[in-house]
Amino acid sequence: MSANRAILHMDLDTFFVSCERLLDRRLVDKPVLIGGITDRGVVASCSYEARKFGIHSAMPMRMARQLCPEAIVVRGNSGIYSKYSDLVTDVIKENVPLYEKTSIDEFYADLSGMDKFFGCYKLASELRSKIMRETGLPISFGLSINKTVSKIATGEAKPNNELQILEGTEKPFLSPLSVRKIPMVGEVTYRSLCDLGIKRIQTVQEMPMQLMQKVFGKNGEVIWKKANGIDNSPVVQYHERKSISTERTFDRDTTDIRKLEGIITAMTENLIYQLRRGNKLTACVTFKIRYTDFQTYTMQKRIPYSSADHKILPVVMELYNKLYNRRLLVRLVGVRFSHLVEGGHQIDLFDDNDKIINLYQAMDRMRERYGDRAVIKASGMAAKSISRWNPFTGEPPPLLANRRQ
Repeated sequence: MSANRAILHMDLDTFFVSCERLLDRRLVDKPVLIGGITDRGVVASCSYEARKFGIHSAMPMRMARQLCPEAIVVRGNSGIYSKYSDLVTDVIKENVPLYEKTSIDEFYADLSGMDKFFGCYKLASELRSKIMRETGLPISFGLSINKTVSKIATGEAKPNNELQILEGTEKPFLSPLSVRKIPMVGEVTYRSLCDLGIKRIQTVQEMPMQLMQKVFGKNGEVIWKKANGIDNSPVVQYHERKSISTERTFDRDTTDIRKLEGIITAMTENLIYQLRRGNKLTACVTFKIRYTDFQTYTMQKRIPYSSADHKILPVVMELYNKLYNRRLLVRLVGVRFSHLVEGGHQIDLFDDNDKIINLYQAMDRMRERYGDRAVIKASGMAAKSISRWNPFTGEPPPLLANRRQ
């Protein structure tokens, strides 16, 4: 690894809450919850004041309210959050040679070589100050020789602080921390590690890599390297997408066939439009359904490469009809297109004609000008929360603070 490598990780602190506090100063220093306001809603973000009560993101809103009855619940506004995220992105884009936006509130930047001209830590610190000055948002950063250590350092620096890990001190910095701090170690892997008596990163550092491989396979090697501060992954500004998907969780579990089919139609129609807008084709369609007892089923089907409504929508409905058990209430439905390749609409010499091609082009022009819902099937008009995000711009998807079904 290059001795001059300098990777910066920046993370906006409690981003949704910070945005809401800019709009309403009465929320400052108060326990605040952002997310769905119904009993089926979840916490998308919470203030540090609320975290003292054991509340965390992805927790059911009902449970969060029980833990902290005095918490202020805000439904949230994804448009506002996207606007502030773009402001931060613009500042970073103007001041660093190479950056990667991994989510609406998280960034990496490669500052390698900047020591010759300015000083990497000084540049990172001044960039943080500039972001806070121009946007009013608190932000923390970690700086080290790779992504993994920098990301963990940011977590240790929070809230609203900065931390540099000098080259050669990565292992001592990581060793006393919980293995849960390692990126990619989720709940399942963490429980498996705890079952083996591994709770601190130091324990992983002292183990042979072959033993981790034997227990966890390829992931074992990755975990061992990250625990030892080894990560050569580059900062990449753009990722080519291999799939796109969308899901809907209902406020109340339902067996309303008309509602189900309308939502599925709207979701599928919108995803197909995103394919055409990104000049992509899909060769694999997947449908997902989750019932009230949380049993989840998926089914997929390979198709000839296509981005046409009349080719893909019938396949989605076919999969839905195969999976739907009308005796059970439905909690969630989802659609996914994978095996994406570059290419415009493939004309079927037997089924397609000029009218169909011209129809799609006209519909897409209207959506581009007036919005994604400008032209939709009547059966899908009840779906209010269809995404307006273009998945092929290189930007990460917006994390919606709430959805209206």
